[in-house]
Amino acid sequence: MSFSQALSGLNAQQQKLGAVGNNIANSQTVGFKSSSVQFADVFAESRIGLGTRTSAVLQNFSQGNIESTNRNMDLAIAGEGFFRFQQPNGEVGYSRNGQLTMTADGRMVNAQGAQIMGYAADAEGNVQAGGDVVGLRVDADDLGASATTELDISLNLDAGEAELVAPTEAEILAGLGSNDYSYSTNATIYDSQGNARNLTLYFTKIDAAENQWDVGLRMSGGPEGAGTYTVESFTTLDFDASGRLEGGGQASFTFDDGEFNGDQLEELTVALDFAGATQFANNSTVNDITQNGYTAGSLVGVTIEDDGTIMRNYSNEESRAAGQIALVSFRNPEGLRPDGDNLWSATGASGQELVGAPGTGLRGLIAPSAIETSNVDLARELVDMIVSQRAYQANSQTISTQDELLQTIINL
Repeated sequence: MSFSQALSGLNAQQQKLGAVGNNIANSQTVGFKSSSVQFADVFAESRIGLGTRTSAVLQNFSQGNIESTNRNMDLAIAGEGFFRFQQPNGEVGYSRNGQLTMTADGRMVNAQGAQIMGYAADAEGNVQAGGDVVGLRVDADDLGASATTELDISLNLDAGEAELVAPTEAEILAGLGSNDYSYSTNATIYDSQGNARNLTLYFTKIDAAENQWDVGLRMSGGPEGAGTYTVESFTTLDFDASGRLEGGGQASFTFDDGEFNGDQLEELTVALDFAGATQFANNSTVNDITQNGYTAGSLVGVTIEDDGTIMRNYSNEESRAAGQIALVSFRNPEGLRPDGDNLWSATGASGQELVGAPGTGLRGLIAPSAIETSNVDLARELVDMIVSQRAYQANSQTISTQDELLQTIINL
């Protein structure tokens, strides 16, 4: 009698039950991918087989459910791809688990201390995707102040205003009365130290026939003892027959802010853009004012966008990129070797890693403040467990039956 078939069946079902048990045990493991056992029959030049064997253990990399956590350091991948981690020993691993924490020195790591990798940003917050992939960290340094260099103003100037003589620079610096100009508005700009300065713009209709307006400038405010300043240039706005501004309408001016910064004079140059300005028969009004200067700010938070960009947010309402998380895809993800701790490593069967930005190639996007749950289907695993248990019992019964037959032969 041959017991090999039944023994091979017992061994195979034992491995099947092991895979099922492992799947069930990891049903709550973030980013876990279930596995299944494939069997193959065994023949040795005989019509009657020698049983079965385990031919492969396949990993199922289907998408798990994405659940919101409201924690800004939790990340999930919506689509294909893996996070790339640098482990403490320097080796590279791949994971679908994006539960991160930040160390005291700003490194973004998982629970095992492996640092997530991507593309670093320069001092200005510019990310060069496709460059070197490095461990990402977030600097806690303050963001320095930046002087205003551009001021964009969108407004309407009343076409019904009477023609006036444009005030001179000296008259503006000395102070104007309400009858000395047609309309005025204010804007806040910043010097190189981040001091907020008030810029007053005086609009005066100087030629009704040619639809021309003069723009005068006056700056005030700033630190105590800022000293005097001069305006180096004015501008004239020309409107076409439809009441819209012709050309770019840009002008630049320079302020010398005195000796508040030691013995050095600070020169502040701002380019004005009146694109979109109109001259209709309505009240003069400003629709929008934007400028690119800001005061200094301290880091108040970190957010991650769906393209993997890590944003540093500052108290002055400015944001700068600290880097971009990279994702990795493989030609054959089933060939990856599971290493534990939610990590896989590449093998010859998986092929080499294909690194890129989220949302490019076969790589999915990143879902911030979310996690990907295990893709284990508990109902299916319980059914598989019952089937494997019955198969294990049937193989055991085969051994018992063959034992009885053998005992009968011996008794003869």
